[in-house]
Amino acid sequence: MAHMEQYKGKITKGVGGNYEVHVEGHGFVVCRAKGILRYRRIQPLIGDDVLIETDASGAGNIIEILPRRNALVRPAIANVDQALLVCAIREPEFHPNLLDRFLILMSRQNMPVLVCFNKTDLAEEGEAERLCGIYKNCGAEVFVTQASRPETLAPLREALSGKTTVLAGPSGVGKSTIMNAMEPEAAMEVGELSEKIKRGKQTTRHTQLFAIGPDSYLCDTPGFSSLYLADITPDELSGYFPEFRELTEQCRYPDCMHRKEPDCAVRNAVEVGIVPKERYESYLLLYDELSGKRIIYSRKPKHEEG
Repeated sequence: MAHMEQYKGKITKGVGGNYEVHVEGHGFVVCRAKGILRYRRIQPLIGDDVLIETDASGAGNIIEILPRRNALVRPAIANVDQALLVCAIREPEFHPNLLDRFLILMSRQNMPVLVCFNKTDLAEEGEAERLCGIYKNCGAEVFVTQASRPETLAPLREALSGKTTVLAGPSGVGKSTIMNAMEPEAAMEVGELSEKIKRGKQTTRHTQLFAIGPDSYLCDTPGFSSLYLADITPDELSGYFPEFRELTEQCRYPDCMHRKEPDCAVRNAVEVGIVPKERYESYLLLYDELSGKRIIYSRKPKHEEG
């Protein structure tokens, strides 16, 4: 019987029933899922920590999927520590509503978020600082980078160390440049694997992890192309804006929607500059979307409630 070696690794890519597993100190191993997993209808996910066995030829089998800390549905990935959204300040033009939707979706999944404002070299003077000011209290850690200058990526690199991070953002914002700066050889290694399992570069893009350091992975995914806020009601929306939370307690009405109600602490804070008007305007747009612009007012002041 052939001698089998066992290793612990992490699934970084899956194509056509073949799984790329990264083993610290050994590189990548192409594996199939053991029959017992298929029998139990256990579907391996990108990001799964697994136990594999390999034969003398180097071919591997996944024999056990270790307990998952969490799992996202879209994209389908397990054991994620945080999400990184890259936005370009210019080219393409920054759209705050997209970022705000992303923050809400990740908050619903209790996922910490890093926000990266990239392409500072194209920004007007003071523009990067202005965006940082708008989002400094949004509940996410904010970074400013120029991906073509590696020294500007140092703080972001530190934030990614030891974590599995989902990378997202519109096309053209510099995600690939950031990925290559973090680990130039990662894409090359994945390309070699694609040749091994006979998949060309023109196949449909799949979610995959890139090893960028010890216990550090960056997930390039097509899974955030649609950011529709399903299953959120209008009255829940303000709870996803951290800047509003404490102020809400000071509003005259307990169910204040922060739109036209009198004595609204949130609107007052916007007027005096405590809450950025850009965040408030984004809230109003999302509220109208979720309510279908059908807003019913039925409120009593707090002191009149029984």
